[in-house]
Amino acid sequence: MARRSWNIKLDEMMKAGVHLGHGIKKWNPRMAPYIYQTSISKKKKRKSIHILNLARTARFLSEACDFLFDAASRGTQFLIVGTKKQAANPVAWAAIRARCHYVNKKWIGGMLTNWATTKMRLQKFRDLRMKYKSGKLARLPKREAAVLKRQLSYLQTYLGGIKYMKRLPDLVIIMDQDKESKALRECITLGIPTISLLDTNCDPDLADLPIPANDDSIASIRFILTKFVVAICEGRKKSH
Repeated sequence: MARRSWNIKLDEMMKAGVHLGHGIKKWNPRMAPYIYQTSISKKKKRKSIHILNLARTARFLSEACDFLFDAASRGTQFLIVGTKKQAANPVAWAAIRARCHYVNKKWIGGMLTNWATTKMRLQKFRDLRMKYKSGKLARLPKREAAVLKRQLSYLQTYLGGIKYMKRLPDLVIIMDQDKESKALRECITLGIPTISLLDTNCDPDLADLPIPANDDSIASIRFILTKFVVAICEGRKKSH
């Protein structure tokens, strides 16, 4: 049982579409324990889908929130990853609200496993930001300034969410295990624990803390992230 109440209501999960899985042909058999039933479409053009067991989802989500609360109270450094279109804005919102690092545009290969290179890129990013803010870029020759501005724009897009990350994260939250397979593999290689949102096409054995849920719906992603934000913020308050 959860040690705290995170106000996880089944009717709100239903409204957010958390229970809606992928088409039955795309499923991973290892997700069977988390599937409640198959929804058979009456329209021929639409594929039948699996329906996730929200009672189990609620339990796993509550346990994950407990874990995040405890971790945040110990000063844990979190990284939230979600680069698909539906997840990008909710991930940035949640990370900023809970003071976490985030990646929401593209996972650059080796971001964690080749941390030495990532640190150099982040330092270059910080240097360019400083030059831009101080007006030094504006005083450079136009061609040189244009090249540096393009570099700054690229770094802002892909590394902006981790610009203050000085070391490897203690825990990574992955909002789509299938889409973020590269990030997941790097975490497994480095032994960094993960909390993963798992749709019916995912492998629950790869996640340290799995949460069966629809990873294609903005409403579903936002619902899950909102609970995470509350847990992390409450945990941070306890640490002070």
